[in-house]
Amino acid sequence: MLFSSISFLYYFLPCVILIYFCSPKKLKNLVLLVSSLFFYFYGEPVYILIMIGSIISAYIHGILIDKYPKHKKKFLISATIISLGLLGLFKYSNFIISNINIIFNADIVLLKLALPIGISFYTFQILSYVIDVYNGKVEVQKSFIKLATYVSLFPQLIAGPIVRYIDIEKELKTRKHSFENFALGTRRFVLGLGKKILIANQLGELCKIFLQSNELSVAFYWIYGISFMLQIYFDFSAYSDMAIGLRKNIWLSLFREF
Repeated sequence: MLFSSISFLYYFLPCVILIYFCSPKKLKNLVLLVSSLFFYFYGEPVYILIMIGSIISAYIHGILIDKYPKHKKKFLISATIISLGLLGLFKYSNFIISNINIIFNADIVLLKLALPIGISFYTFQILSYVIDVYNGKVEVQKSFIKLATYVSLFPQLIAGPIVRYIDIEKELKTRKHSFENFALGTRRFVLGLGKKILIANQLGELCKIFLQSNELSVAFYWIYGISFMLQIYFDFSAYSDMAIGLRKNIWLSLFREF
């Protein structure tokens, strides 16, 4: 579910905002968690289990690091191996197998695993939490709901950016909302949406025309190269603006801007 899609703008987001602000303070994190899981499930109905498993691993390792300080290094290594192991399996397994086949003239079958959406972002956010607990920079999070909310929060789940746990630890416990922050966040979100719809998507259409055209010239190649470069830039810029706007205006108004 993309931020610029009809299903997100007209159905998902209004429902989440309404339910969130109508919910009592104690249930707001739960609302965010359920909403984020649904958001992820909409795009990755199977691989959501990978994300939930990663969160459970981080939760358990955080408690073990805090409870058994003498063995905390072992638990840190264990958590890192699990998190990076899953990331490596899905992201680099085919690359490694392909190179082994080339170098050793082998015939190992590629795994052909689809890359789970956002796995890089939530993996490094999990590592951020575990490392901060290991270094004693933050207290261990004993609430699974709060930790899962931090990892799976949908504004940064698809395109990031990666947010350190230490930066939002307090806001998971308590946060303030205001019309001023809501207005600023809405403005930032609309700015990002405009970049995506009016600039990035239009540049993408121009690139499609180039790829489908048979009348190619040097000037056309230059136009395509510049258009593609600007499309990538405005895509990332747009999603960053929309993510900042969502986080700032709707619920996590005390989150530090990235």
